Amino acid sequence: MAQPTLNDELRRYEVGEKLRALRLRKKLGLVELGRHTGLSPALLSKLERNKMFPTLPTLLRIAMVFSVDLDYFFADHRKHRVLAVVRRADRLRFPQDPGRRDSSFHFESLTFPVTEPRCQAYVATFHPVASGKARPHEHAGVEVIYVLSGELGVTIEATEHMLESGDAMYFDASVPHSYRRTGRSSCSALVFSVA
Repeated sequence: MAQPTLNDELRRYEVGEKLRALRLRKKLGLVELGRHTGLSPALLSKLERNKMFPTLPTLLRIAMVFSVDLDYFFADHRKHRVLAVVRRADRLRFPQDPGRRDSSFHFESLTFPVTEPRCQAYVATFHPVASGKARPHEHAGVEVIYVLSGELGVTIEATEHMLESGDAMYFDASVPHSYRRTGRSSCSALVFSVA
């Protein structure tokens, strides 16, 4: 009597469906996945059809091929937040101390508390800093800046690019870059970062 109950509980996680979706997304056949994991195509087929449930070491071998964590197979992806309303008063601010004199900007996150967002979006406010004094930073991916108001200098590889309200810029964010307000009036922009 206990066995059907255990199987029902294990099916609830839809491990087989998630495994199949990963395999198809990577355009792998069962034989090819078997070569990568060291598991037989017959076993992989049974796992995908929930005719058999993997041990944790077996599941870990599969997860490593697809570069996912084990929790990928156990999390209910329908419960992940795919919609979030971020109120102005609730935005996370970066840097944590926007009053620092050497800070040329602060960001307010538009994507927190979304879990695993596909991009990061911010409203940025830029502060006046002397040319060459803004601290460069870098991160993985690309960045898009759309200037909402004011004048902005974006320095990439020692070249400062001047942007005005309505201008946009796309660049490789793995290259050191910095921002600074160049005009007298306030300057803000939307910043999108995709890794």
